[in-house]
Amino acid sequence: MIKKLLIANRGEIALRILRACREMGIKTVAVHSTADRDLKHVRLADEAVCIGPPSSKDSYLNIPAIISAAEVTDADAIHPGYGFLSENADFAERVESSGFIFVGPTAATIRIMGDKICAKEAMEKANVPCVPGSEGAIPDNPEEALAMAERIGYPLIIKATGGGGGRGMRVVYDSSDLLEAITMTKTEAGAAFGNDVVFMEKFLQKPRHIEFQVLADEHGNAIHLCERDCSMQRRNQKVVEEAPAPGISTEQRERLGRIISQACVQIGYRGAGTFEFLYENNEFYFIEMNTRLQVEHPVTELITGIDLVKQQLLIAAGKRLTIKQEDIVPRGHAIECRINAEDPDTFIPSPGKIKHFHQPGGLGVRVDSHIYGGYTVPPHYDSMIGKLIVHADDRDSAIARMEGALNEMVVEGIKTNLPLQCRIMADTAFRKGGAGIDYLEKKLSQK
Repeated sequence: MIKKLLIANRGEIALRILRACREMGIKTVAVHSTADRDLKHVRLADEAVCIGPPSSKDSYLNIPAIISAAEVTDADAIHPGYGFLSENADFAERVESSGFIFVGPTAATIRIMGDKICAKEAMEKANVPCVPGSEGAIPDNPEEALAMAERIGYPLIIKATGGGGGRGMRVVYDSSDLLEAITMTKTEAGAAFGNDVVFMEKFLQKPRHIEFQVLADEHGNAIHLCERDCSMQRRNQKVVEEAPAPGISTEQRERLGRIISQACVQIGYRGAGTFEFLYENNEFYFIEMNTRLQVEHPVTELITGIDLVKQQLLIAAGKRLTIKQEDIVPRGHAIECRINAEDPDTFIPSPGKIKHFHQPGGLGVRVDSHIYGGYTVPPHYDSMIGKLIVHADDRDSAIARMEGALNEMVVEGIKTNLPLQCRIMADTAFRKGGAGIDYLEKKLSQK
């Protein structure tokens, strides 16, 4: 078993990992930038090491500094959390070549699933349903590209194979715009990801975003832990997530769950992961796999009773999965609201000192956050300062519980998106369930 874990991250996810380690008797090492010396998990960890200045590239993305911190503290393993280096194959390779356990998949798997073209090819071989599109990269020959687009049918979307976070994508509605869109996306992809390879897919116009959580060990065992609906998005960034997804039948869940569990075995997957799909007209279309823990993992934990971080640590230590697929029965409904330090109308980040913080409580209410009264939110990182999660017997009760929790939550001194989350919970289309991924964006533009 892992005896000492270095947490290569910050904020609420670092604190979440630390708490799991404490329950398992694993000592912890917190690494931090000079801007993060007052983070809660840094104060609670058994050891803490400063790895650089505030800039992420000089601290949380500084691979040599993180490896050195693991060496000087005699850590056994490194957990990357999410974001930063969590899906960096070079980092995973460096961790293991340095003699540490990487809490996540192998570097080879991360490389395959991090390249959207390779990932799609792997999923097609595993019989996972995919969006109709180009077989591989878009050809350089303009006539071939135009002919390919005609075969797929407009509208279509140009995507960067190395893209992510909503970047490196462009929708094309007519052949007259295709070549320019390809050129612009290639340029953007090369600058943002260091890889200008792009491909095209049929553009689904009213899809939902449905994703499945999986766990797999190195012994050929894999299970799914049901699905989440993450369709409430702004600029391709998730705002609200829930589980299970409204309107998805038990038969649909079991059918696709079997396919993706088998796909995990086929690609040799290890650890926690998420298969992301677009869902339209009762059909699922694979878009990508995230080879890490997701921000929204708490909603899955609440409906299944499974601690995903503990499972990650056990799998990384070489243990076999002891949970069987038949053990996974979703209970009730869970909703998560991301709480960001930003203006709720303009979405401009709002760093600064938190003068007062009161977190909600009560039955079925969970707060995953690293903030506290007197804490200063730095301007250097993502604006998310926490997650408010609720669980209830059914979806209507969960929405009512979330409304109460949002109204009870107090963050003074900075602006937050709490008012926006209240508006979403009261929104007719959200309460009905089944809104598409473009719904919130259009709603905000009308306002």
